[in-house]
Amino acid sequence: MAYVISDDCISCGACEAECPVSAISEGDGKYVIDAETCIECGACAGVCPVGAPSAE
Repeated sequence: MAYVISDDCISCGACEAECPVSAISEGDGKYVIDAETCIECGACAGVCPVGAPSAE
């Protein structure tokens, strides 16, 4: 399942830079992951300082 970003997101952008398929973009108040593009690699979760991205 694709990763999703919880409301714990602090909009730091670390995850967007780490995503190898550019599935992450800045949303309204937090970053969002395009489920169709996400390859479930977990790179975003590995760099998030607050643990916002997780497997759905």
